[in-house]
Amino acid sequence: MNALVPLLFIGGTEIIFILFIVVMVFGSDKIPEIARGLGKGMRALKDA
Repeated sequence: MNALVPLLFIGGTEIIFILFIVVMVFGSDKIPEIARGLGKGMRALKDA
């Protein structure tokens, strides 16, 4: 569990950089589909 702690301290610049990479890899039209899938997965985990 200690390996996840540094992930909680991501700054704004890092988030923007990660979002930029995601847009470059997947394209802007695929991002809503990816977000929808992540939301459904998180909801399934929450309901389980």
